[in-house]
Amino acid sequence: MTAVPDVAVPVSGKAGRPAVLGGDLPVPLADGRTVTYANLDYAATAPCLAVVAETVSELLPWYASVHRGAGAASRRCTREYEQARETIADFLDVRAEDHIIFTRNTTDALNLLARALPAGTTVIGWDGEHHANLLPWASAVRLPVPSDPDHIAGQLGAALADHDRAGGPVLVAVTGASNVTGEIWPIGEIAEVAHAYGARVAVDAAQLAPHRPVSMTRLGIDYLALSGHKAYAPFGSGVLAGRPDWLDAAEPYLAGGGATAYVGEPGEVRWHPGAARHEAGTPNLIGAVALAAACAQLAASDRNTLEADEQALVRRLRTGLAELPGVQELRMFGPDHDRVGIVTFAVAGREASEVSAHLGAQGIGVRDGQFCAHPLARRLLAEAGERAGQPLGENAIRASIGIGSTAEHVERLLTGVADLTGG
Repeated sequence: MTAVPDVAVPVSGKAGRPAVLGGDLPVPLADGRTVTYANLDYAATAPCLAVVAETVSELLPWYASVHRGAGAASRRCTREYEQARETIADFLDVRAEDHIIFTRNTTDALNLLARALPAGTTVIGWDGEHHANLLPWASAVRLPVPSDPDHIAGQLGAALADHDRAGGPVLVAVTGASNVTGEIWPIGEIAEVAHAYGARVAVDAAQLAPHRPVSMTRLGIDYLALSGHKAYAPFGSGVLAGRPDWLDAAEPYLAGGGATAYVGEPGEVRWHPGAARHEAGTPNLIGAVALAAACAQLAASDRNTLEADEQALVRRLRTGLAELPGVQELRMFGPDHDRVGIVTFAVAGREASEVSAHLGAQGIGVRDGQFCAHPLARRLLAEAGERAGQPLGENAIRASIGIGSTAEHVERLLTGVADLTGG
């Protein structure tokens, strides 16, 4: 691969860890000084892996039409696009017959799946989902998130048994890891229960896949959605992976060129089967190739070491926040439940926007709000307020960790919060 020419921001990386762009990015402070940016907002958008930028840079001189040209550039771009599909299929360990459909992001992928459901399908989910996995479903049963994850399987089984008497297809829609708390859901157990009742399972893996290996085959996942911009490939691509029958039977997600095998008189259209059926228009070649490069880099990395490093930072962040007066962590399950690199908290007597602005002024990037998961965030804030003995406001602060996060970033955040709490 060729080096990225004139990269606008520095590249950093530890030995054995993929390098990310912007790891040494200097940002200005109000007093005129500069500090290295402490990016703790990976759950919103992860930085770009250096290898992704290199891959894109190498392909750009060849950029041409995909599936529509006979020239050398078009042939290469078509090959790169379809190879990206295969790379992502390997990364997700899909079944041989599964489709890999390129979309814009997780939201787009789940909306595509919602459009492809057979008539009369009931969707069962939980009120802890990101809006992308709440709002697309026209007919949904929304279950409350239990405080004990051991109750999830029984809760789902009861809901499926109730529906079983009515009949019709069922899809269970669930997150892999919460974008509010980072807590991981028991996907394999959920899939086992769902399949026992003839239901299928769709997983929002936007937060899970960048942090942990995901095997659709081993876990029994029927459909999976993810976003490139969460997985170190911020080039506007996402993926819906899953079983072909519902997708091949559905009307195309978009009507247009590329999805058509034949167009004749008005109303006379024959659509392609397979992924092409739902990929009308000129595809996002760069996004697909970027996402595949990120998947390949993650797959080639020592993910056990990456996870161990991440968990060490998460433990330090959680322990440090717990020591500060008036700080309450948001969580669904017990304090020891497995999670990816997300820690969300509120500070008594301080608006979340005030806390995030204070940290931002010190060159620390976090997010405040309800994180496109309003029902869950409101509930967890209320529960945390009860533990604190006082209301904690309507919003929270989320710090999220990934490749490129360091102990120094975590310590700076803890110092910044301590400045506000007097801890």
